[in-house]
Amino acid sequence: MAEQSEEEKLACLQKGKDLFNLKCDFVLSVAKLKQLPGDDLVEIAFAGRSNVGKSSLINALFGQKKLAKTSSTPGRTQQLNYFNLANKLYIVDLPGYGFAKAPKEVVRNWQNLINTYLVGRASLRRVFLLIDSRHGIKKIDEEIMYMLDKAAGTYQIVLTKIDKISAKELEKVLNETDEKISKHTAAYITVLKTSSEKNLYLDELKAEVANLL
Repeated sequence: MAEQSEEEKLACLQKGKDLFNLKCDFVLSVAKLKQLPGDDLVEIAFAGRSNVGKSSLINALFGQKKLAKTSSTPGRTQQLNYFNLANKLYIVDLPGYGFAKAPKEVVRNWQNLINTYLVGRASLRRVFLLIDSRHGIKKIDEEIMYMLDKAAGTYQIVLTKIDKISAKELEKVLNETDEKISKHTAAYITVLKTSSEKNLYLDELKAEVANLL
């Protein structure tokens, strides 16, 4: 991607702000692929380990507290939750992976749902893969990244909870993340960083989403 001028960067940031100021509504929860809505709208999806902060980030992007349901119990979200942003795109909150207080069969079923969705959804423009900045990319994250590589879908790393670590620690995890994504063919080169609690760098993520339209 060509280097943007300062004027172009500001225009992109404003485009993102305008997009996320539009009305966003919860549409449905999908437990089976046959329940998926039509593919007439562009989709983006948020994926990540359980309790990485997907729902909190979605709420923060829209300046709301209850648009996406949050829980302190890992693995509570076990369906694909669809949100319609002003009939311009779908935002999909995917079930967390890696841990769930649920029967093994239930866990298997919704993990298979995620995998099949990520591989086969034609309208899915990008997956934002959330990584807790305090822990960096773990083995299970890399397993998902390899799966996404095979699916030939573009995904982008978003570091969450950066307010919980020091600037030095953040620089270290950014460098480690850059090194790891260089080995993944479908990983987008730019790593984003966010804090839902402190509303840090959310505009950059909004701009990235807006550019996909």
